[in-house]
Amino acid sequence: MNVSLFLFTFLCFLLGLFTQRVSSQDRASTPPRGWNSYDSFIWTISEEEFSQNAEIMAKQLLPHGYEYAVVDYLWYRRKVPGAYVDSLGFDVIDEWGRPIPDPDRWPSSRGGKGFAEVAAKVHSLGLKFGIHVMRGISTQAVNANTLILDTNTGSAYKEAGRNWTAKDIGIKERTCAWMHNGFMSVNTELGAGKAFLRSLYKQYAEWGVDFVKNDCVFGEDLDVPEITYISDILKQLDRPILYSLSPGTRVTPDMAKAISGMVNMYRITGDDWDSWGDVLAHFDVTRDFAAADMIGAKGLLGKSWPDLDMLPLGWLSDPGSNDGPHRWTNLGLMEQRTQMTLWSMARSPLMFGGDMRQLNDVTMELLANPTVLEINSFSSNNREFSYVTSNVSAKAVENDDQVHTWQSRRHLTNAKTANTHALGLTTCADAKAIGWSSQALDQDPEHICWTANSRGKHQAPFCLNKRESLLAIDEDITDKQQYQGKVNLLANDGTDRCLHASPKQKLTSKDVKRGFFSPCRWDANQMWELNPNGTLVNSYSGLCARIDSLFEAKADTDVARSWIATGTKGEIYIAFFNLFGDWATITAQRADIVKELPMTNLARGSCTGSEVWTGQDLGVIGDAISFSVVPHGAALIVLHCI
Repeated sequence: MNVSLFLFTFLCFLLGLFTQRVSSQDRASTPPRGWNSYDSFIWTISEEEFSQNAEIMAKQLLPHGYEYAVVDYLWYRRKVPGAYVDSLGFDVIDEWGRPIPDPDRWPSSRGGKGFAEVAAKVHSLGLKFGIHVMRGISTQAVNANTLILDTNTGSAYKEAGRNWTAKDIGIKERTCAWMHNGFMSVNTELGAGKAFLRSLYKQYAEWGVDFVKNDCVFGEDLDVPEITYISDILKQLDRPILYSLSPGTRVTPDMAKAISGMVNMYRITGDDWDSWGDVLAHFDVTRDFAAADMIGAKGLLGKSWPDLDMLPLGWLSDPGSNDGPHRWTNLGLMEQRTQMTLWSMARSPLMFGGDMRQLNDVTMELLANPTVLEINSFSSNNREFSYVTSNVSAKAVENDDQVHTWQSRRHLTNAKTANTHALGLTTCADAKAIGWSSQALDQDPEHICWTANSRGKHQAPFCLNKRESLLAIDEDITDKQQYQGKVNLLANDGTDRCLHASPKQKLTSKDVKRGFFSPCRWDANQMWELNPNGTLVNSYSGLCARIDSLFEAKADTDVARSWIATGTKGEIYIAFFNLFGDWATITAQRADIVKELPMTNLARGSCTGSEVWTGQDLGVIGDAISFSVVPHGAALIVLHCI
């Protein structure tokens, strides 16, 4: 081979490596879009119903960038009497303890095919195929003590001269809090635990899966070791798979920063259903993630996106139902526009949840609005804009209970002080987690109290009764060493109820009434340890507790909220949100917007504007931008400046 030919061949080789690397680094370059079966079918969807939805999706939504067709949870559960979300013993698993599709609902899976034929059909439609999976390993597999597959040998995993089984790797003290009978964490420090997770995700790749929604590993259910190892597995697979986390109840930016680089999207709220309260609950958390520069941050071989959950529009079912879709969304048209506007301005993934077979023109116009989709995919500088005023009568505001937007936190009542407090969870490195002490009540070591952020020196601190953890004293727990120093914390109301750090069921965004106390039991999520630096860490998630008084925790009660962003061609996007149950005129001063977006032509040029949802031409923009917004509605204004 002559020198010239050698150099040419070598350059082609380098170009191939570069091209391969660029393509592998391009996952989730924009917020993913798709359809998910949960809002319409809960867990009961069949292969026929899924295929029908995918076919319509390919015709109607794929041209607008909705490419992921996702089967949500419990596709491995038999639909028979007695089976429900937290039932035990109804799942279909293979000899290695891995969930496989219920053959009665997914007949093409028979013969060990899994989802291969379903994925092939989805791919033939031009779509990508996704599935929902739970944390770790199923309780059913642990009870059956199945062997673990070593994908390197194709046989049972062996180490130290013996076969390893499900009971060796399942951590019973770390069951999924809202599906206690369903799944538990896997010990990723063990070679056998890693082998089990590898066998799961290699199987998904063999089936042709393009998207995995991993549930009960984030938010209060945080499992960093599992997220980390799964992310490593996905990097090594030949097939690119987008990695999504769920549910994400009460996530903070500090918490998300620990995992965002390992995933492509992650839920930052509880389940979003079709109520105005659920829509309201997204405003504060979305604001916080935008301010923390988390939108479109570095992710798994590409980018990561804070996820506001699915869009419960169109024909739906009810949460927890065992039946398929049977009703229209409870959100009014203006509320649906508000949701689409916030999701687009916050650049959340757009996952439609309604039954595609009932897709009507109204829902289609919402999902396919070209300006909304342009903002969602390509806008920048997205953040809440606080310098707006609203014109609505004070009497009307006083009478409207729905203005209050603090649905995203639960509240604790201290029986001794009669003050209401809000409990939140955050990373232990967060300075706002420091404030706990066992020396607050006359040096009484039987209490742990929150003393930070008190509104006055005469205000009694928020305190909990301390006792040794039930896990630490239980005779059936073999490894008690890890529980030394851990305590249960009881409410001050005389009942045997312990503070827990994770919900007992999958919460919706609006749910604030269940509280953080539940009957004391042998759960790691009820175990706490007081650190010398004043943080109170939970044994289940490794997160730390913080308490705000109601005065501090109550979120903004503004009638109006607003977001701003910029477009790829110099457009300026302004969204006005009316959170109130009556008309409101919302105004932003041009000079204030210029301060936020100083590099745009708004500062020096002539601007014209239009409103997206109504099509109204706003003409030439003067010193202020005003729009009269319907109750619970949104105005999405586009400015073109020269």
